[in-house]
Amino acid sequence: MSGKLEGKVAAITGGASGMGRATVLRYLQEGASVVVNDMNQANGEATIKAAEEAGAGDRVAFVRGDVSKEADIEKLVGTAVDRFGRLDIMFNNAGVGGAFGPITETTVDEWDYTFHVLVRGVFLGIKHGVRQMKQQGQGGAVINTASIAGLSGGAGSSAYSAAKAAVTNLTRALTTELAQDRIRINSIAPGIIRTPLFHANRAEQMEEMAREITPWPDLGEGSDIAGAAVFLASDDAGFVTGHTLVVDGGALASSPGFWRKVDNTVLKQRSGINRGSTGDKSEAR
Repeated sequence: MSGKLEGKVAAITGGASGMGRATVLRYLQEGASVVVNDMNQANGEATIKAAEEAGAGDRVAFVRGDVSKEADIEKLVGTAVDRFGRLDIMFNNAGVGGAFGPITETTVDEWDYTFHVLVRGVFLGIKHGVRQMKQQGQGGAVINTASIAGLSGGAGSSAYSAAKAAVTNLTRALTTELAQDRIRINSIAPGIIRTPLFHANRAEQMEEMAREITPWPDLGEGSDIAGAAVFLASDDAGFVTGHTLVVDGGALASSPGFWRKVDNTVLKQRSGINRGSTGDKSEAR
């Protein structure tokens, strides 16, 4: 039985851990070939090993790169074409926690770093992914990782929320432009998903908070995002474009109030930058 993405070629940024790795493995299961981008070499190698153990090692490749650097994104797309002959799906998923703490204490460098990864990285992924899809002339699918933080004022830090709002609106803004080439563009807005980025060495505390603000009895997993990413990349979503698919266990609908609930945690007591699972050191002061 063929998978939903049989014969498709995908590029996934931030694909070596969390939601990204779950999507890589699910795409392979659904028949796609996948090129994985990530800053973290060790995680990338672990993802390739997992793919090999699943019997899909011949349909996956890893390219280390920084999504905020245009040359690295060009290399990612070029690898998809060189290795597998084309590009059908561009999943701009790479993310970091970014700047946190009071806005009065956020530095320009921390703000810029957040937007470089979360917004410039998406822009570059769209730019070069779409350029290749247009050359092929057979349409394609672009998926961007947004967040419920970009859809409300209480589900993340100010810098992170602003950056994710930009991703959501960039998705909408490009819908008409890309439709003429049969390229669909959509976003996924995760709620609290159990990933290394969310836990950030505070697993017990963060999961307790997650259960308070997520109505659904189970916490979100990377596989939940992978399922949404399969749908949006597949022919089942052939008439879906310009949409932000919320995958949050009902958190947004119940007014998460995330920031009030973390008032006594390091995220409000201190300032700094969260570089997530990139392998680069996060900082707090």
